[in-house]
Amino acid sequence: MDRKHLRGADVVLLPGARTGRDPARSIKPGPRRLPAGVVAATQRDRLLDGLVRTVAERGYQHATISDICRAAGVTRPVFYELFNGKEDAFLAAHRHGTGVVIRRMAAAFAAESDWCRGIWKALGAMLQLLAGTPAFATMAVIEIEAVGPAGRRERAQLLTRFRSFFAEVPQLPGGVGSKEMVDAVVGGVYSAIYRRIDSGRTEQLLELLPLLSLFCLSPFLGPAEAAERLGVRDWPKRVADW
Repeated sequence: MDRKHLRGADVVLLPGARTGRDPARSIKPGPRRLPAGVVAATQRDRLLDGLVRTVAERGYQHATISDICRAAGVTRPVFYELFNGKEDAFLAAHRHGTGVVIRRMAAAFAAESDWCRGIWKALGAMLQLLAGTPAFATMAVIEIEAVGPAGRRERAQLLTRFRSFFAEVPQLPGGVGSKEMVDAVVGGVYSAIYRRIDSGRTEQLLELLPLLSLFCLSPFLGPAEAAERLGVRDWPKRVADW
């Protein structure tokens, strides 16, 4: 990953961080009405927030478009002006939110000159974002399975983007394939995050940071060197200081 192009972290909130009916985003009628493009963008953002919160609460299968519109304070005709249906809106929310996560991770990674510390910081940025927006974490990690083939494709594309953080891994001895090892590590990280969210402990995700960091580095450096490079022998203090 080219660190020179990863310096600008955005401050965009994840979908679901706000209520769809947030008064600050109300659209007032009248002669001073906002431009059509601004109105559409605001309504779209509200629908994404409404969808994330509704899906997190009711599950993808049981969330209806009427439920989503009600949560967003937006009418059904407007919904269909912006999205083809529930699946289309779900995938839009997933792509937007995971894009925010990846960009925040990339900026944290790029701020470190050392690959090991970059992995630590990137993982910390991801865990912090998900822990701070539990509705999005549930929607994006758990409910994506209910979407079917389109959801599985989105998840596969997301995991491919995660692999880019391992472009600098050392070559493994004995002809062991680094690519296969990276695939296994990325899958393991996703699985650990999934289990924590599925068990209702999303707000405790940051507790996984030392363990996941070691898990990412140990296959390539060995456990002892990975721990030394990360300085994680005082795990509780490290997590508290993050």
